[in-house]
Amino acid sequence: MSRALPKYNKRRVAVIGGAAALALTGAVVVNSALAGESSKNSTANANTLASVGTISCPDVASQLPAIPATAKAEVDRNLALLNTQIAEANKRLVDTVGQGGPNFVNNAILGPLKDKRVSTVNRIATAIGRTAAKPQGLEALAPCALNGGGVNAGGAAGNAGNQGNTGNKGNAGNNGNANGNAGNNGNGNAGNNGNGNGNAGNGNGNAGNAGAAGTISCPDVASQLPAVPATAKAEVDRNLALLNTQIAEANKRLVDTVGQGGPNFVNNAILGPLKDKRVSTVNRIATAIGRTAAKPQGLEALAPCTLNK
Repeated sequence: MSRALPKYNKRRVAVIGGAAALALTGAVVVNSALAGESSKNSTANANTLASVGTISCPDVASQLPAIPATAKAEVDRNLALLNTQIAEANKRLVDTVGQGGPNFVNNAILGPLKDKRVSTVNRIATAIGRTAAKPQGLEALAPCALNGGGVNAGGAAGNAGNQGNTGNKGNAGNNGNANGNAGNNGNGNAGNNGNGNGNAGNGNGNAGNAGAAGTISCPDVASQLPAVPATAKAEVDRNLALLNTQIAEANKRLVDTVGQGGPNFVNNAILGPLKDKRVSTVNRIATAIGRTAAKPQGLEALAPCTLNK
């Protein structure tokens, strides 16, 4: 004898079965969507890495002479550091996509990388030169280049900036529609603030920029040197003068780039590169003295500079 389910039980089974099917379908849809989203994210990350390009630098190891056994550990350590510097620069290239203007990569990544490499190859040359002929010309291997899409990315940033300027001109046109002297005065004041009036306005603007940017101060190196041998005096004096030039250039760049970049722009694009240049310069001073007298130690501690407001 067949056991027929009551009608209300049949309905319950049908409703529960339908709900289960609907839930299963929803789970499949959600999982498909998540899989699609993950795929999109992976593709986007791959596209980002491809679009920024990569940094390539001349190989230093292949250009070195025979390395004395006493210098090998120090040379190997600095060769490894060169690779680390390139890896860090490539990471920063990806992390800062879209930041700054068209010269951001040169100013904030390639420039500082070159200065770091100059310091590193100088240390390699110094290590070899202690017990063998010091290799010359390694600094020519310091500059690196951006390969791939990074140049185009910079150009795109520059174009975006131009579009922004076009927008500003449109706003100026709206101001021009203002009626009466009040509108004219408003435009006049805006012009005074932006560009200044004549030579006097420009002079005041530059003075204002210098005040807003602050100045860079660095430890004095000359006062920390021992007696300089006569044979090293010309080279030491030349490098002391270069230290002053480096500070003057950094202060000029500080004024010229007011308002550019993010909160770390000054450290990354001005103070960091300046420190690396000073490290290289004080190392040359120490090497020059050390050829005929005791080589001064600890001069690199005088390399970092600070921004005073």
